[in-house]
Amino acid sequence: MSVTGVWVVGAVPDERVRDLLSAAVQESSSTPVTVRCDMPAGLTWWRGKAQESLFSASTTSPVSWSADDDAFRLSAFIDSCYDDSEHAESLRDAVMNQFPPDAEQGLFAAVARKASPFSALAYALGPDAVMRLPGWFGDFLLDAEQVRTQLPAAEETLALTGARRRDVVERIHAWMTGLGDDPDHDAEELLDGPLRVLHHAISTDQGAAGQVRWY
Repeated sequence: MSVTGVWVVGAVPDERVRDLLSAAVQESSSTPVTVRCDMPAGLTWWRGKAQESLFSASTTSPVSWSADDDAFRLSAFIDSCYDDSEHAESLRDAVMNQFPPDAEQGLFAAVARKASPFSALAYALGPDAVMRLPGWFGDFLLDAEQVRTQLPAAEETLALTGARRRDVVERIHAWMTGLGDDPDHDAEELLDGPLRVLHHAISTDQGAAGQVRWY
């Protein structure tokens, strides 16, 4: 069965962010978090592999890659870091309902067949850079002040140029073809799109949210 990975980042009215956060805090006191990952061990392992390619050139297609065992391990580790409880999914649905209806400045959506766009970005950036991004592995809910506070770290992580940007784009492509089935995925938009939304949120005095989902 085919699955589709999605990463959405959108501007959210500041007053709605406060309402959502307040409701989430009230419900979380009686709802256990169901994150399955061993974060310290996982990050230690990932840091040891961060400079390596986890993919080999495909022998059947000159523009594709084949995933090594460590690529599958990293994918499983990142997937295990999300809270998939009913409470967390309900909050994601409520946040999704607040996103702008069209994909302009206030909304970014990356979709990939058989691969998570955020996981591809995480592999490309490496663990230490990913931990500087807002929230938790692509999931976040920030009010307007928090967006302003966290923008510099997001810019440092995503506003790449030159050889570093080319390397990140190539690594995203390897993930999207080695683990996914999306050779035409717009890798550069994974860097530019989230920043565009954060800048829009600041210019309109809104909050922002991101969420990683599978369908």
